[in-house]
Amino acid sequence: MRGIAVADNPDGPVGALASTTRILTALANAVGAANVHTGDTLSPDYAHDEGLGVEPVLPMAVVTPASTSEVASVVRIAYDASLALTARGSGTGLSGACIASPGGVVVSFERMNRLLDIDEGNAVAVVQPGLTLAMLDEALAPRGLLYPVMPGESSASLGGNIATNAGGMRAIKHGVTRHHVLGLEAVIGTGETIRTGGRFVKSSAGYDLTQLIIGSEGTLGLVTEATLKLQPRLGHAATVLAPFTTLRGVSEAVPQIVASGIGPAVLEYMDLLTLESTTQAAGIDLGVPADVREHALAFLVVVLESNQPERLDEDVETLASLLASLGALDVYVLPSAAGSQLIEARERAFFVAKAAGADDLVDVVVPRAQMPDYLERVEDLARSDEALVAGCGHAGDGNVHLSVFQPDSERRHHLMQAILATGLDVGGAISGEHGLGTAKREYFLDLEDPIKLTLMRRIKSSFDPKGILNPGKGMAAAMPVPPGGSAR
Repeated sequence: MRGIAVADNPDGPVGALASTTRILTALANAVGAANVHTGDTLSPDYAHDEGLGVEPVLPMAVVTPASTSEVASVVRIAYDASLALTARGSGTGLSGACIASPGGVVVSFERMNRLLDIDEGNAVAVVQPGLTLAMLDEALAPRGLLYPVMPGESSASLGGNIATNAGGMRAIKHGVTRHHVLGLEAVIGTGETIRTGGRFVKSSAGYDLTQLIIGSEGTLGLVTEATLKLQPRLGHAATVLAPFTTLRGVSEAVPQIVASGIGPAVLEYMDLLTLESTTQAAGIDLGVPADVREHALAFLVVVLESNQPERLDEDVETLASLLASLGALDVYVLPSAAGSQLIEARERAFFVAKAAGADDLVDVVVPRAQMPDYLERVEDLARSDEALVAGCGHAGDGNVHLSVFQPDSERRHHLMQAILATGLDVGGAISGEHGLGTAKREYFLDLEDPIKLTLMRRIKSSFDPKGILNPGKGMAAAMPVPPGGSAR
């Protein structure tokens, strides 16, 4: 494992609880001594997430509260001591957002993992932040309900999904996390608890604080409860694979598929290298003939769903005809098992790239119709840098996922800057769903509109006047850092 910087500050931050000993005693009183982990009781897992190239940091302490009142007590202690706090769910993020600030404390929500309510009348679920996607799905399936945000890692926590505004393959049909969170309970940086939204789907009563908190990476508040909108679970699905001779051909087909009205649940692209490496790693044979594979450089993966088998068959036939007219080399309707295996393999694409030695990740989102030009410009940048850039993405919503293989850190930094700047140039954003964390913070601060940054700093100060919530992450990297929690 990579080396871990153990962060401690015995002299402590200034304030009423100045010494480390006093802070730890206060935390033990707040959550119970057994739920404050320090020194040898700290697992190395708390030092990192799944991000590439992000330096692990072991915090001064990890606390595992069991209730909102305990979280509020922890935040008040941190506020009095000007101590940095970082929220953590399952640690499956890809941007370093849940890694502690040196000298700070991690608030892990592993004990707050309850499903509080399934309200079928209002089609909502009320959850604690530590509940995982897998746990929620297991409870919803027997009721014919679905929480449709599936970012590719079922062990991810709902709190972490809210922090990053997670998306995933189903965003083309169902949207991302912010489209399914109706309300929140959160503890802001002063230790005060707020409730936003509720079990209703619209409101024009004041500023939408729910949406401000979603995607803020724990820099505005610690989410302690969420009310989620649910969807009916459809009973029939078909997976269609279409090879194309060029990546441009794939990306130009996407707007036509969206405009057709068939409403795909999943619309993904995979370049040849990514498809071959992921299916090989998963041991899948998709049955594509050798002569087709010889000419195919990119693939579309489309999943259609319906409650009516006859309607599904009609939609598959419509899609197949459309793909053929758009230049697909062939169209394959995969057997049910193979289709599920391909989607699972696509979800593991990051780990395959990581095992292959990828040095960085890109999750730029661009307007759907601009994907062909963007991908060609990225290909030119990679060629100029003599780097390998390969990947896949949520083609239906313009979210491009690329693995960057460039071991030279200085050259990689310039290449990443250029790739991200190109995304902004075509009307996109630096991150579609992974968040900024520490991995993308410098690029964001360099490339984003200074006026917007100033406004974001003002919002941050309103929620967190001492800057104790996840300092050094994302937008908060531009904020003053509290003592005992300096960002690297």
